[in-house]
Amino acid sequence: MPTERLAKWQILLTEFDIVYVTRTAMKAQALAYHLAENPVDEDYEPLKTYFPDEEVMHIDELEQVEKPGWKLFFDGAANMKGVGIGAVLISETGQHYPVTAQLRFYCTNNMAEYEACILGLRLAVDMGVREVLVMGDSDLLVHQIQGEWETRDLKLIPYRQCLHDLCQRFQSIEFRHIPRIHNEVADALATLASMLHHPDKAYVDPWQIQVRDQHAYYNVVEEELDGESWFHDIKEYIRMGMYPVQATGDQKRTIRRLASEFFFSGSVLYKKTPDLG
Repeated sequence: MPTERLAKWQILLTEFDIVYVTRTAMKAQALAYHLAENPVDEDYEPLKTYFPDEEVMHIDELEQVEKPGWKLFFDGAANMKGVGIGAVLISETGQHYPVTAQLRFYCTNNMAEYEACILGLRLAVDMGVREVLVMGDSDLLVHQIQGEWETRDLKLIPYRQCLHDLCQRFQSIEFRHIPRIHNEVADALATLASMLHHPDKAYVDPWQIQVRDQHAYYNVVEEELDGESWFHDIKEYIRMGMYPVQATGDQKRTIRRLASEFFFSGSVLYKKTPDLG
């Protein structure tokens, strides 16, 4: 089996506290004695195993959007190129405040999750946030900070204490586990930070995401100063064979070249296509 695949599985499995126990053999006679001493009667009830997420298949995104208040998403990424952490703080009005960092020390996947959560909470403290909903895809961190699971890993005990101290600085704080598919922004920030190789003194300006509703080639069309449409000169040349008054020789040649790609039908200007000459 390839070494890279084994390393990938090892990184993915470090998120869980898996303890390997050697399976002991059971004699058939001992099993028979156990069944004889515990017969099945009418009062028998099967064991009810508690699974906290058994009935939770997904989290409704509309419920998250409708609930007011500040939200914090965090995630850590540990791969062959490095370790990165990312968090995004979302205000009540929908303003996003991303923060990310690259870790240059030994760090497991669970340690990276704690680092990302602490990074995001410190940003919230600096911004004066008093109530926040913290969401991440680390089931271990959420259950440990809520006191439902014990923190046995010696490397995680200082992180849990630091995170507990940060929680005391908020009036209201709630932790919630979400699937990784609902944590895309924080996951992208963490992955980006883990893969970037930049000098120590380099500074990256805060990134902005632009929303465009039109194709890129629409942006190069300049607005006409005379208030006419962009095809007005082409239309006048086809209809009357006239150029603009102040047109230069290069502009006239451009108008003639563009006019060869259009034709008139009534009062409408059409673009020629391969199917329609």
